[in-house]
Amino acid sequence: MLQAEIKSLLKEDISILIKVPNSAKHYVCDCGEASLLTVKEAQAISAIFISHTHIDHFSNFDGIFRHQIGSGEKVVICGPRNIHQQIEARLKSYTWNLIDENAIEYEIREIVSKEEINVYTIRPPYWNLEYVKTQNVLFEDEYVNVDFAILDHKTDSIAYLFKEKDSVTFHENISDFKNGKWISELKTAFENNDPDKEIEIEGTLYKALGLFHLLTRNEGYKLGVIMDHAADEDNYKKIKDVFNHADMVYIETFYKDEDQEFAKMNHHSFASASGKIMKECNVKEAIPIHFSRRYTENDQQEIETAFYKAFRN
Repeated sequence: MLQAEIKSLLKEDISILIKVPNSAKHYVCDCGEASLLTVKEAQAISAIFISHTHIDHFSNFDGIFRHQIGSGEKVVICGPRNIHQQIEARLKSYTWNLIDENAIEYEIREIVSKEEINVYTIRPPYWNLEYVKTQNVLFEDEYVNVDFAILDHKTDSIAYLFKEKDSVTFHENISDFKNGKWISELKTAFENNDPDKEIEIEGTLYKALGLFHLLTRNEGYKLGVIMDHAADEDNYKKIKDVFNHADMVYIETFYKDEDQEFAKMNHHSFASASGKIMKECNVKEAIPIHFSRRYTENDQQEIETAFYKAFRN
């Protein structure tokens, strides 16, 4: 099950680290101040997901990059329209005369629309962007695939859904056969929906379909991160399309209910609105995050109380 940790203190800008169990691979959503993010964790980040490039969500990109340079790895960066130009500008603002061209590579994926994602690469020491291709899938690796919604925050703000790959369980207790490589062959046939595949067990050939009852498909865990967004119906429709029945979602809850006029003015959400949309999405567990820095710990508790009242009522 994916594990998420908020790496920012109450008064700090938001950053969430997502860890893959039994793996050294991490992902990070937004690059806020994040005092709790360790050097080791920053070095293990293989993909960065930026919601939007307001300073409180993007200011610590340089700090993360500082710990990645020299790794020789390729790191993926996903973000909204023009993210490739903004990354290029950040990197070109420094002097790199002592850095080798193989020190690191970034692959930047600019989200233009749900169907249009432009891919660029950028490398030291000159950090010149190279256009690679346009694709319609944002991100997939051996552990997760990532869906997204483009929300309105008076600029594009990307909300991300991380879905673990489905797994297949073999029920040894109901099998009369000895364990062997045939189990992995059967799982492959099951995953590929190939019922006619012949599986050899102890010298006898069996059709895979007749063995599928030994397997169960386990749906992958769905973890969402919804950052800044206006509390309006257009955004809510997009959220429902992507985050319905998610297992856990972290959602921006910037203002108290009594300050919802500020929320409307600044294209943010507020406590009960965020809780209500999570309830309408049938999310199993929801966590309010990213509170205005004007608030105290007592204010945060008030926000959480209003959020959970709307979510669980």
